[in-house]
Amino acid sequence: MRIFGIDLGLRKSVACSYDTVSAEERITTIATTPVDLDRLLDRERPDQVIVEAGTPAGWVHDRCVARKLRCRVASPTTDAWKWKSVKRKTDLDDARKLVELAERDQLPEAHVPVPAMRQKRALLRMRHKLLAHRVAWQNHLRGTLLSQGLPVPVGHRAWSEEGLKGLAAQAKKLRDCGDEELWRGELSEALVTYRWLRRQQRRLEQRLDELNAADASVQRLQTIPGVGPRTAEVVAAFLDEPRRFQRGDEVSAYAGLVPRQWQSGQTDRRGRISKRGPGLLRKVLVECGWGLLRHNRWGATVSQRISRGQKTRRKQSVVALARKLLVRCWALLRDETEWREPNPA
Repeated sequence: MRIFGIDLGLRKSVACSYDTVSAEERITTIATTPVDLDRLLDRERPDQVIVEAGTPAGWVHDRCVARKLRCRVASPTTDAWKWKSVKRKTDLDDARKLVELAERDQLPEAHVPVPAMRQKRALLRMRHKLLAHRVAWQNHLRGTLLSQGLPVPVGHRAWSEEGLKGLAAQAKKLRDCGDEELWRGELSEALVTYRWLRRQQRRLEQRLDELNAADASVQRLQTIPGVGPRTAEVVAAFLDEPRRFQRGDEVSAYAGLVPRQWQSGQTDRRGRISKRGPGLLRKVLVECGWGLLRHNRWGATVSQRISRGQKTRRKQSVVALARKLLVRCWALLRDETEWREPNPA
């Protein structure tokens, strides 16, 4: 059997072709383009292709599948892939390690969604980037007013259309500002950028809403009190094919919501959460956890039980609540059922 390990780079990739029978090894460097990859696969004719998870891994996997080649994507977040106590690490070493792990049947594989789901995930990440930029420009607008000793807008109404008109009343076009009024021009330019970001976010959310209307998984998750469309779409996208998880512990570990563990002999320490896996999924779950304290009786009960009424443990209880919510979302998607309010203890 010929195993083909490719260390994918943005511009060039290093491929290691290894024959498990004759132990023959061939090293090739190609440009990371579909044309060069097709030529290499036609020449080598491997039995399976191994690549590391990354930006180009999606289209490489799709081209291998189109050729009816087995393509396995290695997860770089597991301990089997980490490089420890080495004096050299090169692209060739990465390609060889992919082949070695595959030959020993120790390769930590990552799930590869279908192209449509990968593109939806990209839209979700783009929306959250736009949201982060909006918050940054809100802080910039506040800072501009604060530097002039003016009242700073607070609350969500400050960023409504009426609130923005109040800010625009103090702004002036930059070319019309004198030396002592440049802050008014800065305010005007910042408002233009902020309005553009808001329009882009609304346009993106409108398209996501259209996709969610035809997605039964998103509709199912919205039956949970306190879970809205923005949270449901992220959870449904990243829990793609929920039956690939066997237990709730696997789902929690996938999202990085399980504690780190250090065990040696009689020592068994547990630290903060591992933060492995998709950060966007973890972020929206924790944000939703805070909302469950107000809108979900089950969430408030779980948080109260974990925190024991102590304010210092409230953040820990919200993270634990986010993990429990994720497991229940996974159960709803796996069983294709809707939320049922738990019976009171």
